[in-house]
Amino acid sequence: MRSATVPRFRSARLGRGWYLAAVLSAVLAVGMCLLGWRQADQADRIAAHPVRTEGTVTQLPTGSATYSAVSYLADGQQRTAADLWLPEDAKVGDRICLEHAADDAGAVRVCGKRYPQPAGVGLARTSVPVALLLFAACVVRIRRHRRAAQAALLRTRGHGARFSTTVAFATEALGDGMPAITHGKRSRRRRKGGRRALR
Repeated sequence: MRSATVPRFRSARLGRGWYLAAVLSAVLAVGMCLLGWRQADQADRIAAHPVRTEGTVTQLPTGSATYSAVSYLADGQQRTAADLWLPEDAKVGDRICLEHAADDAGAVRVCGKRYPQPAGVGLARTSVPVALLLFAACVVRIRRHRRAAQAALLRTRGHGARFSTTVAFATEALGDGMPAITHGKRSRRRRKGGRRALR
């Protein structure tokens, strides 16, 4: 029982792991698609009616968890855009040319660039195919796991049915043999009693 239970437990954990990997890869693919779609939508709106302005670099990325920031004036309000493309030699306080959409001052990009955040678009282009391939691999593994589980279940049921049939045959044979055994014991007892009576 223990040897049969451990492989089943491991198989169940393996199946749940593939399901979790499939869900995570699907979420990653959807998230990156939404990121790329947002970048493309903002680029189209800026290209339709661009409004040029000038921004000031207020922050540079200092690590993997920080982004650059550029402040600019649009519609009489001071705004800040994060993670825009900046030249490699950019410094805090440098002036940079920007253009934003006429109907949305928040959709802004550096002059001469197609997307507001080219790095995000590049990440989406790279990660979406990888996530889709991972999702497809997980789906294949899940189908194989289901087939293996069904085959194991059928084998288990087959063993159980054969065991039940064997027990039934043994019980029937034992039931058929009981009267002979009982009659034999009774006959011996009667014979012993008869001999004593004769003596």
